[in-house]
Amino acid sequence: MKEAVLYEKLSDNRVRCNLCAHRCIIADGKKGICLVRENRGGTLYTLVYGRTIAQHVDPVEKKPLFHFYPGSTAYSIATPGCNVRCRWCQNWEISQMPRERHLIMGQEASPEQIVAAAKHAGCRSIAYTYTEPTVFFEYAYDTARLAHEAGLTNIYVTNGYMTEEMLETFRPYLDAANVDLKAFRDETYRRYVGAHLQPVLEAMKMMKRLGIWLEVTTLVIPGINDDDGELKDAARFVAEELGVDTPWHISRFFPAYKMTDVPPTPIETLQRAREIGLEAGLCYVYVGNVPGEENTTCHKCGRLLIRRVGFHVVENHISDGRCPYCGAPVAGVGMAGG
Repeated sequence: MKEAVLYEKLSDNRVRCNLCAHRCIIADGKKGICLVRENRGGTLYTLVYGRTIAQHVDPVEKKPLFHFYPGSTAYSIATPGCNVRCRWCQNWEISQMPRERHLIMGQEASPEQIVAAAKHAGCRSIAYTYTEPTVFFEYAYDTARLAHEAGLTNIYVTNGYMTEEMLETFRPYLDAANVDLKAFRDETYRRYVGAHLQPVLEAMKMMKRLGIWLEVTTLVIPGINDDDGELKDAARFVAEELGVDTPWHISRFFPAYKMTDVPPTPIETLQRAREIGLEAGLCYVYVGNVPGEENTTCHKCGRLLIRRVGFHVVENHISDGRCPYCGAPVAGVGMAGG
């Protein structure tokens, strides 16, 4: 165990956790909604520091991040736990482990060991992913600081349910994030996720203000968040509040966890969602979880810039951050090809 950060002591040995947007008030002997932060005698502890439930080398495109050092690899780590409970979670065995199995498992790995492993594997970045990295903030923060010292970048793959204090604290070491915008209706968030929409929107806007490279993913689920009106509202938010150069990933749903009775998203729905994004003025809209290519084209002349097969870059024609054909700038970090 390690004492948590970003909390305040209250009366009667209670504490308020200021890490995520729930801002749980936790009585002595109890845990927060994430079930991996516990109040013991008026001191809040993280129960997952250094306890990795997953360590993998992934293409950065798998996060998905298409405009952050495309073609590079990310050393991806996670601990058990999450501060939401999506009924369609693809990684529920580890994210919901403390809730479903009343267990916190994991292999001990220090921040120094994680950074060394990432360097040894030739990775460009470390990604805090698979579960919600906000709930293992202390571990991610210590690792991220060492990663920067070693010349690596840091990525959050997150639900965005975090506080301003958390983002302000992590900002010096957080280079990029993909935020899962699960719906654009608060009712959907409350019913299926156990959270609220507005804090996620505020977190994304703050990331942009802080200069963190941001990409957004929406898993389009039949009957849940797939109507045109909602998709238009989401696309308008990304375009107007985050900027038209913010990549939007439209991802296909497959039955999982507590939603095995819902069919996969029709391809036509995904294509329509992409059209909605482009109609809103977005420069980069991608369709994911579908076999085939996910390519980056120039938003001005339409020529192919990056060709991807699966999660792998097989062509990259970008030169000095610009389209080599018309000279239009291509948004992103480390976009140039070999």
